[in-house]
Amino acid sequence: MTNQEIETPSERTASPWRKRLWALAFIAAVGSFVWVQLPDGGYPTDLTRIGAGRPTLVLAHDSNYTGGMTVMSLMNEIRHDYADRVDFLVAHLGMADGQAFARRHGIRDGAVVLFSGAGQKLGVIDQPQDTEALRRALNEGFDF
Repeated sequence: MTNQEIETPSERTASPWRKRLWALAFIAAVGSFVWVQLPDGGYPTDLTRIGAGRPTLVLAHDSNYTGGMTVMSLMNEIRHDYADRVDFLVAHLGMADGQAFARRHGIRDGAVVLFSGAGQKLGVIDQPQDTEALRRALNEGFDF
């Protein structure tokens, strides 16, 4: 056997299973990264829940603007403190029902609307700037 006929480890090709495992590992890593980048906690978009007996906070959110996403991150920070007393909803302004909601209440991306359990509009906060402003609005609006 000559030196040219001896196969070195670097010249060996990976088995088809090894290639598939690496591909799956890569896809899993990318998928995990994308998952971590998604906003925390999903918010229901069923606006028919307004007036169903529980106080409700509705965020107007348009994915083309940053205001709604900023307010959503504030909501994520305080949601656990109010979740047992308040329904948190999102009106997506890219959808027909969200657009109708925004027109009916004269609001835009990032606005928060508070409703009583009976569905009466209690107030609107246009893009709260911090969690304290959002907490204050919830506490005053819902008498907590």
